[in-house]
Amino acid sequence: MAEVVLHIYDVTNSGSEKTNNTIVQINRFFKDGIGLGGIFHSAIQVYGNDEWSYGYCEQGTGVFSCPSGKNPMYTYREKIVLGKTDCTIFLVNQILRELSREWPGHTYDLLSKNCNHFCDVLCDRLGVPKIPGWVNRFAHAGDTALEVAGNTAMRVKQAKTELVSASKVAYRFLSNVTSNITNGSNGSNGSNGSPQRPGTLNSSDNGNFRLQGSWLKGILNTAKPSTSTEIGNKEEDANHTIANQKKQSRDSDVLLFQ
Repeated sequence: MAEVVLHIYDVTNSGSEKTNNTIVQINRFFKDGIGLGGIFHSAIQVYGNDEWSYGYCEQGTGVFSCPSGKNPMYTYREKIVLGKTDCTIFLVNQILRELSREWPGHTYDLLSKNCNHFCDVLCDRLGVPKIPGWVNRFAHAGDTALEVAGNTAMRVKQAKTELVSASKVAYRFLSNVTSNITNGSNGSNGSNGSPQRPGTLNSSDNGNFRLQGSWLKGILNTAKPSTSTEIGNKEEDANHTIANQKKQSRDSDVLLFQ
């Protein structure tokens, strides 16, 4: 059995001393002060003196190693013993080779596939508890927010598409009804004194059908379905109108308190 150790760093590789100091202060407040989390880099040590982690690169694997606690890109913070693995050193080397193929550097994503996610996967394969939730909490929160925003935008777009489709179906239906009524009125027998055949229309019925045809045409002219682009333009016009109303309201407030 071998001990599995998590090494945690403050992410201070921005290139700006002011930004790096700000990150350290954020981590002190949100982690040390209220125990919520922060902006951290993590790595796993098992068998030997090196730690293993994951980062971005354009080509090849993103999995890399360095002496434990001595990654020059970050500021070392602390270590946590996660437990002991039953994996042999041979099996650990095999796991690391597999992860090196599965985690290419170009797939790195700050919110959904970062060093902390890699450490979670490695711990799972080593059979020890995953890293504490506070280490990667900010990334999880950001990823969830993006997912919610993306789903909301997709639903709005889908609703617009369904609205346009439904209006087109209704328009075609009303067009067919109007066409049938108009054809019926034009093809009916006039009032010429001849006896009315079964199934034909008298002059009174003809007048009603002409009236109904004109009425439905009027509806179609005013209710022709808009395209997705037209709907978007109407929304922009509405937003512009609301913005102008808010501006006028603010202007009146300024005049009121002068």
